[in-house]
Amino acid sequence: MDRGVTGRYHLTTVGSEQVQAFVPLPLPPQPPLEVGGAHQQVLERAVLALGRLDGLTGLLPDPSLFLYAYVRKEAVLSSLIEGTQSSLSDLLLFELDEAPGVPFDDVLEVSNYVAALDHGLTRMRAGFPLSNRLIREIHGVLLSRGRGSGKDPGEFRRSQNWIGGTRPGNAVFVPPPHTIVPDCMAALEGFLHQEDDGLPVLMRAALAHVQFETIHPFLDGNGRVGRLLITLLLCHAGLLREPLLYLSLYFKQHRAEYYRLLEQVRTRGDWEAWLVFFLEGVQQTSEGAVTTARRLVEMFDQDRDRIRDAQGRRAGSVLRVHDAMSRRPITTVAQAVATSGLSFPTVSTAMESLVGMGVARELTGRRRSRVFAYDRYLAILNEGTEAP
Repeated sequence: MDRGVTGRYHLTTVGSEQVQAFVPLPLPPQPPLEVGGAHQQVLERAVLALGRLDGLTGLLPDPSLFLYAYVRKEAVLSSLIEGTQSSLSDLLLFELDEAPGVPFDDVLEVSNYVAALDHGLTRMRAGFPLSNRLIREIHGVLLSRGRGSGKDPGEFRRSQNWIGGTRPGNAVFVPPPHTIVPDCMAALEGFLHQEDDGLPVLMRAALAHVQFETIHPFLDGNGRVGRLLITLLLCHAGLLREPLLYLSLYFKQHRAEYYRLLEQVRTRGDWEAWLVFFLEGVQQTSEGAVTTARRLVEMFDQDRDRIRDAQGRRAGSVLRVHDAMSRRPITTVAQAVATSGLSFPTVSTAMESLVGMGVARELTGRRRSRVFAYDRYLAILNEGTEAP
């Protein structure tokens, strides 16, 4: 639907030039969204797929195994979109304090993303509302270390920013002036908690994401916070018990279409086209996550059967070390000792058995402080995380 421009242009001066900054109208869109017919079917498919994803936590023997790795995969993907070159293996090595040669700032950004998500979920589970204050806190954690730490972590911007181009005058898009950002974000916060407009939560998340990216309230980190906002909103509303839905891979794979549709919302008010794109992404991503989880469970079972067949009476300790590697697909003997409760010599022997079977691989080539990787596990997780 073509509603026309969904905001107003505000003439502002940046340096020596005047630019037209875009100030979005408050949500929900007017006239109201057209969500019947084909749009309703897309919504129903997305809700059904999301429900299957949420039900995953009840089907997995240990949901924390999947959640630990999947959250980190999302952190890598979301940061890749922003231009970092850190891999999932880099992040896992960094968390082991065993990351020689890894671009420090890049992996630090990815680690900050994990911490920001954890902070947001912990606060909400303690009863804190999804609010501008929490969004600022999450941003503060995201930019607490490394690149961006000098760009007002945890604070709405106090100067003009822009997207694309070398300056506001030749930018692809200029968000609202900083003086208007607090009002825009207050209106967005009100929309997040609105309950009498009949909008399903998934649609509210879709609209809120566009609005946040249009306001671009921070000097840095807007894309990552905007993507986190989707998952946090679904958890806050109770559609997800665990943070299992991440759209970064979908946005990365359809990057040009993503930006085209955001611009189409702003210039033509075509929220419906964006909603179809977003909901199809929810469906595809949910189904992909369920498939990945099932593949991992099947792989763990296959490897456990191989260990029992090959190790006989010694299988018990090898299985416990395998379980430790299922929790941390890149690990050290010392960490596996802490996780399994076995002695250092027992874990060392069991790890050698896993290497001999091709389940684990030693990464360092050293005799001491060795690091081991669960290659098949990492291969499944790494799908789609290749740098653009």
